[in-house]
Amino acid sequence: MPLGHIMHLDLEKIALEYIVPCLHDIGFCYLDNFLGDVVGDCVLERVKQLHCNGDLQDGQLAGPRSGISKRHLRGDQITWIGGNEEGCEAINFLLSLIDRLVLYCGSRLGKYYVKERSKAMVACYPGNGTGYVRHVDNPNGDGRCITCIYYLNKNWDSKLHGGILRIFPEGKSFIADVEPIFDRLLFFWSDRRNPHEVQPSYATRYAMTVWYFDAEERAEAKKKFRNLIGKTETSRNED
Repeated sequence: MPLGHIMHLDLEKIALEYIVPCLHDIGFCYLDNFLGDVVGDCVLERVKQLHCNGDLQDGQLAGPRSGISKRHLRGDQITWIGGNEEGCEAINFLLSLIDRLVLYCGSRLGKYYVKERSKAMVACYPGNGTGYVRHVDNPNGDGRCITCIYYLNKNWDSKLHGGILRIFPEGKSFIADVEPIFDRLLFFWSDRRNPHEVQPSYATRYAMTVWYFDAEERAEAKKKFRNLIGKTETSRNED
């Protein structure tokens, strides 16, 4: 697998001189031509296989509507990948590079201390005009601090295909439209600073998302969840 393009990337320089300043200044940034065509194609082919094999399921809604699929609100189909599954070597390689970028950001992410992330969420909008209404990834302190999305759509024309990710940066006088083009890697804060939406897609649209967790907020969220479960079990026993 030719890795010449990637080996010439100075990930530490990209993290410190581009990602960190952009996150602090405007709350988001993206890198184009991240993996290069050869490796990017390997990731895309595996994602297409997952889709064709029927491994993707309707995305669910969080919060009070948890577990409920409402396609007019969220129309993607998803699955979760750790990277160690058979045939997912290219995905694992991509995740390792993103991990290194976030690691290099280190203590420069303000109050955040990142030491873990989610699995990768592989998502497909099937091109039937569905999108994802305006929302915040982490509105209630679940630990997610950075959202990272890798796009996989060749020859994407947003005028024809739609599918733009529109970000509404908090306190800013502008909106940001990010086209989901092949080999583009996007970063943004996961909290209320970045409400965003996926506009209706009229062609098959693939993306892969990982979330990085702030250690302290994640621990607190897990503690609250355990307490909630404990209270629920106690209530059931009393009944």
